[in-house]
Amino acid sequence: MARRLIEDLLMPTVMAGLAWNFAEWVHHRRPTTLGIASGFVAGLVAITPACGYVALWSSPIIGFLAGVVCYGGAQLKTIFGYDDALDAFGVHGVGGFLGAMLTGVFASTAINTTAGVIDGNWIQLWYQFLVAGDAVLLAAVGTAVIVFVLDKTIGVRVSEQVEIEGLDFGLHGENGWQVGDIPAPSAVLPSNAI
Repeated sequence: MARRLIEDLLMPTVMAGLAWNFAEWVHHRRPTTLGIASGFVAGLVAITPACGYVALWSSPIIGFLAGVVCYGGAQLKTIFGYDDALDAFGVHGVGGFLGAMLTGVFASTAINTTAGVIDGNWIQLWYQFLVAGDAVLLAAVGTAVIVFVLDKTIGVRVSEQVEIEGLDFGLHGENGWQVGDIPAPSAVLPSNAI
């Protein structure tokens, strides 16, 4: 069972990282290390609800879809202009919902007692949607309550001055790194590559 769990986790993780890099290449004409790392996380997030319910052959499919769909989810912050420095919504929110839905598609009685769409149980997809929708609703309401309480007590934003000088120095009195010490890039891409 442990070997099966590792296989179930590694295949979608690697596939999601490669798929994210592929999506970056199509969109920006270059892959990034942050992109492949985000893809790895997206694969882990998407396979988590499906682990122990899906056949080994479906794990890379879940990973590929997670990489591409979560890359698109991360692009939503550019479209809608919200602040998500770590792509938490694009990777965890979108990836978790996708993983829950794909569990309803690929769940197999050959692995566990729950049958999904591939075993002819279409109602499981509806159950997965209801549960994932409940999680979205709980997260949205919970976040709204937390933000409301914080805003009424200590506030949810720092002053513009602290935001400009940086949170490390403004709140903690120290710099996380010295910007002047960062070396110039060793290679410059041609302008048409961007």
